[in-house]
Amino acid sequence: MSLQEISDRMEIQDLLIAYSYALDFQDWSAMEALFTPDATVDYSEMGGSKGDLDTTMEFLRTTMPGFPAYQHLVAGTEITIEGDVARARTMLHNPMVMSEGDQPDLMFCGLWYLDTLVRTADGWRIKERVEKKSYMRFFPGKK
Repeated sequence: MSLQEISDRMEIQDLLIAYSYALDFQDWSAMEALFTPDATVDYSEMGGSKGDLDTTMEFLRTTMPGFPAYQHLVAGTEITIEGDVARARTMLHNPMVMSEGDQPDLMFCGLWYLDTLVRTADGWRIKERVEKKSYMRFFPGKK
C-alpha cells in the first residue's frame, strides 16, 4: 500500500466517524460540510428520506431531536479507491432511546452505509450514501 493510499484510507475513516459525531451532537453545519453540494442520500430502507442534501438535512433536523438519546457506532469499513473516487461499505450499530424514564423504550438498528466518496480541494466528501437494512428491533421498557 502506498503512503497516498494509507493517507486516503485514514481520511475516509475520519470522515465516516465525523458523520457519526455530527449526527449524534446535531451539529448540522458540520454534517453538511461532509457532503458534496450535489450529494444524494437514501435512508428509505430504514424508514427515512431519499433525495438531495437539502432534503436529507431537513429530515435530520426535524427527526433527530425527537429521540432523547442515540449513538451511531461505525466499524468494519471496507474501502476501495480508484484515483479520486472511493467506495466504502461500513457497518453501523445504532441504539436509539425512544422514550425517557426509568425503563426507556429502545430501538436497535443495524445497517450498512454504502458510500461513494470523492476527493475534493477540501478533502474527501460523501457524494452518495445509501443505507441498507440489516435489522431493526424494538425493546419496550418495563411498565
